Amino acid sequence: MTKKDAPGFIDPTRERFAEFREQQRPGPVHMLNLVRFRERAAYEDGTIATGAEAYGSYARESAPVFKRLGGRQIWIGAPELMLIGPESEAWDIAFIAEYPGVDAFVRMLRDPDYRKAVRHRQAAVADSRLIRMRPGVPGEGFGINGVL
Repeated sequence: MTKKDAPGFIDPTRERFAEFREQQRPGPVHMLNLVRFRERAAYEDGTIATGAEAYGSYARESAPVFKRLGGRQIWIGAPELMLIGPESEAWDIAFIAEYPGVDAFVRMLRDPDYRKAVRHRQAAVADSRLIRMRPGVPGEGFGINGVL
């Protein structure tokens, strides 16, 4: 097992998901996604694919549910260098998904079509971070405009 395939964070715990649901507030929820793929996807049925290929399947199959519930991707990028932070936290993809609210995210995770698609994500991902964020108002400089 390579470092890239070492076990990491794939799914939320029941406790964190319950906390997510309880933190209701009006307005959209932004979810910062940091994802590192496995070299080879780990499908229970033995399907052969790279982690990136499996994640592509997840993206294609989950997109209709995501869109139907009002979700949209507002930013995506390919991390190039960890300038500040642990070098062990290298990511293959980073993006921000926006949901109309907490309930839309919860409905997505419970949707039968999404639940079929998520097997690809679980097979693809070696490690990930999913960080819930309250959107702020960007300004001309750095700072905390509209967030605190």
